[in-house]
Parts: sequence; structure tokens; C-alpha cells
Amino acid sequence: MITTEQAAVLAEPLYGHLGTIRPDNTVQVNPMWFSFDGETLRFTHTRSRAKFRNLQSNPAMSLEIIDPENPFNYTEVRGELAEVIPDPDGDFYVELGRRYGNPGQLPPPDSAERVILVMRITKVISG
Repeated sequence: MITTEQAAVLAEPLYGHLGTIRPDNTVQVNPMWFSFDGETLRFTHTRSRAKFRNLQSNPAMSLEIIDPENPFNYTEVRGELAEVIPDPDGDFYVELGRRYGNPGQLPPPDSAERVILVMRITKVISG
């Protein structure tokens, strides 16, 4: 399902744009840090934000990543929320902060609200 080239893009610390569906059926898109474990995508978030609430009512999600070398190339990952893992110490936030170039990343002030959103991948498209 995921090609070697697509997996290589997902392994890079590139910013993705995560889309979810609001309760009024409009799309919400935000830039997000993420990690790819070879099967799922993982994001850090909080239980109090709109994106989390969106996913509780509609688990569909889509991540788009633009190739920094050629902005006409992209990878889109479609899927659904498979799991929400509590992260009350913000450990995953710190891990992602370091992945994205901040070796001194500290847990955020909202750590108590932090969760890891796990995305089950259903389709990957490149263009």
C-alpha cells in the first residue's frame, strides 16, 4: 500500500497539514508535527481543542505533505482515528519537538491535556 518513496517522505521531519471534519461538515486544516512507525501516523494534541472534538464525532482524517524540493509534488495520507493514547507528561510532544529540530524541547504547559492521536492509514496518494 505504501511505496518506498512514500515511506521515505513520511520518515522525514516535514510539516503536514492535517484535515478533519467539523460537526457542521466543513473541513478544518492545521499544520502538524507527526511521526510514522511504518504502519500508522501519530500526532500530539490535546483533549480540549477543536480537532480532537472533530475526530470524536467523525474519525476521518487526511494528512498532506508538500515536497520541500518541489512544491508541485505531494503525498496525501487518508485514514481514520484508530486510537487515542493519554500522554499526560508530554513525552511524545518532546519526542516530536526533537524530531523537528529542537534538541532542548521541553514538555508544554498543557501536558496534562496531551494525547497521542494514532491514524490508521487506508490510502496513500502521491502526485
